Amino acid sequence: MPKIRTVRNRNRQPPEGWDLIEPTIEELEAKMREAESESHEGKRRTESLWPIFKIHHQKSRYIYELYYKRQSISKELYEYCIKNRIADAALIAKWKKQGYENLCCLRCIQVRDTNFGTNCICRVPRDKLEEGRKIVECIHCGCRGCSG
Repeated sequence: MPKIRTVRNRNRQPPEGWDLIEPTIEELEAKMREAESESHEGKRRTESLWPIFKIHHQKSRYIYELYYKRQSISKELYEYCIKNRIADAALIAKWKKQGYENLCCLRCIQVRDTNFGTNCICRVPRDKLEEGRKIVECIHCGCRGCSG
């Protein structure tokens, strides 16, 4: 008979300070469930995922700003959010690097997802784009320019 794997950290009690951020996290989780169940009629395949990317970004950005900018949550609470996948650790790691402070998603900097091996159009500064051009949206996440 095979051994049964148990997950120890998932059932652990949240650290002190969780009650302060829980209402916001629950609200974002409710928005995420609503976005996942939303109808995809009349939308492109990638366009139906944009609200999910946006909410994921908001949740990670909220945790990032509480820990790094405002220093209002403890390290234990921050690590709890990372371990339980409430916030995206890879995205937060990019936000700490110069030039990536406003990065919308990790897909926009992956060169394998583009035709010519470059970054996404939303990573091009707005002043470098042509003046008469219409509004540019990222095909991956719907961002309208996260580089500045």
